[in-house]
Amino acid sequence: MKKKSIYLDTSVISALFDSRTPERQHLTKLFWEQAISSYNIYISEIVIDELNDVSDKSLQHELLNTIANFKVLNVSKEITDLANEYVSRNIIPQKHSVDAVHIAVAVFNGINYLVSWNFKHMVKVKTREQVMLVNSLLGYPILDIVAPPEL
Repeated sequence: MKKKSIYLDTSVISALFDSRTPERQHLTKLFWEQAISSYNIYISEIVIDELNDVSDKSLQHELLNTIANFKVLNVSKEITDLANEYVSRNIIPQKHSVDAVHIAVAVFNGINYLVSWNFKHMVKVKTREQVMLVNSLLGYPILDIVAPPEL
């Protein structure tokens, strides 16, 4: 049986090391232990860029080591166009357009699940429904946007 695929946004990777929210950190570690080996894992060049922006160099090194074996997806013009579609339809606010790019990378590459802790713009019913509608209208596959405990 073919493994399903997941795209991790930066919030999941950083939650592994964020002791400010112990419950979220614990749930992320459980997800990591139980789910990571069961899926094909993808990130994008955006995740790497965001992790490279971490000011604590020791933490940055740990974060980058954590993702070292994951497949990295590039951002193409088609992906940027799809992300702009999500923004123009007010699914994701312009101010947080990078979240739209995360979604578009996963959709364009046929990923099964986008895993995120971003409940403000991504992991919510309204976003899921609207992304699904736009994807359907444009001929893209369905993407399920979930929080780590859901897998």
